[in-house]
Amino acid sequence: MSELTALSPLDGRYASKIGNLNEIFSEYGLIRCRVTVEAQWFLALCAEQGIPEARSLTDDETSLIKGIIENFTTEDAQRVKDIERTTNHDVKAVEYFLKEKFAVTTLEPLVEFLHFACTSEDINNLSHAMQLRDGRLAMIDAQEAVIDALAEMASESKDVAMLARTHGQTASPTTVGKELAVFVDRLEQQTDKLAAVEILGKLNGAVGNFNAHLSAYPDIDWPEFTRKIIEDKLGLEQNMFTTQIEPHDYMAEIFHAMMRWNTILLDFDRDIWTYISMAYFGQRTIKGEVGSSTMPHKVNPIDFENSEGNLGMANAIFGHLASKLPVSRMQRDLTDSTVLRNMGTAFGYSLIACNSTLKGISKLKINHEKIAADLDNAWEVLAEPIQTVMRKVGIDEPYEKLKAITRGQKVTQETISDFLETLELPENDKKRLLNMTPASYTGIASEIANSTT
Repeated sequence: MSELTALSPLDGRYASKIGNLNEIFSEYGLIRCRVTVEAQWFLALCAEQGIPEARSLTDDETSLIKGIIENFTTEDAQRVKDIERTTNHDVKAVEYFLKEKFAVTTLEPLVEFLHFACTSEDINNLSHAMQLRDGRLAMIDAQEAVIDALAEMASESKDVAMLARTHGQTASPTTVGKELAVFVDRLEQQTDKLAAVEILGKLNGAVGNFNAHLSAYPDIDWPEFTRKIIEDKLGLEQNMFTTQIEPHDYMAEIFHAMMRWNTILLDFDRDIWTYISMAYFGQRTIKGEVGSSTMPHKVNPIDFENSEGNLGMANAIFGHLASKLPVSRMQRDLTDSTVLRNMGTAFGYSLIACNSTLKGISKLKINHEKIAADLDNAWEVLAEPIQTVMRKVGIDEPYEKLKAITRGQKVTQETISDFLETLELPENDKKRLLNMTPASYTGIASEIANSTT
């Protein structure tokens, strides 16, 4: 299948932009995880002295099994799919695949310890958890790249004064760097929360009580036995409180964390898009690129628009995953199965968005002249500090007096100076206000911006 016939743009137009997510979240990736779980379970059973029928494995036998895990190929995955055509059961196909691998080896007498005491969900929940473990790492790398790029911009522009726009109107000045630093801090917080979610798994049988396990080996501490596999071998955390399925609450936490991060990035995309439309930022041109099919002069902010669109797609999927997956009828229904196969789609759209924003950031250049001109044309913003000082010294109706000379009127430096000369202010206050300009009235914006680096 070529990109021209792919149903999803993730497999077509954007296939080259999703990094290693294909290997993690594809059918191949899921089957590879299932094989890993089944093999690790078998190795653990054979290493347990309380299960003499499984017996200890030789070094060669252990190497053979680990080799199946480490050298798992797409051809191996295809063999599993071929078996599934007969079994009509994807997890059972993995068991039969491993039995084939054990055939005509010294492991053949032990094949019935493959999938021993397990329900399919024991294998699936751990496999999906492993996919999320690896997918989260890939996303955090991409998120940190965006954060680092924004932090660098914030540092470089921490002293570049510009007008703020509250409700789209001129407001007290800030700095470019401080406004970028706000996004740096917001994104960092959500990345930290994403990284902190514990990824859970279970290996406790058909309804979560180790029923089958105890029927065969009642003297083994199965909760501790399975904990070591889940945590030490697979890098997950054990959840003892499950039905047949792990409840997926931690998945909802991951998806909600991704949604929050994506929403903040979308907020940034829209702000930058607006600043570009105001000419506060220009965009470096790339040789050969076309901005408009009919208007040669245009350099459109397509990277931020692309990011915004993909973030919307990602969050729509994450939202459904987060609301659907924690809900299951009684001890088990199958409505989560198909839904879980779409986790990678949401991660894919998120990764494309991150990379699009990064590309857009790399093209940005501050238009110092435009920003300075807008500041110099907005002396009305000094009404705020003047009326604040008037309040301090007890002058009546300071807000109303400033409103009378500024609201809906053209305000210049002379307007401000003439008004200040009419006020009975302490000399140091009057001098400070007379020396103030829109560009100097930025509070501690520079310090705030600097604190993100």
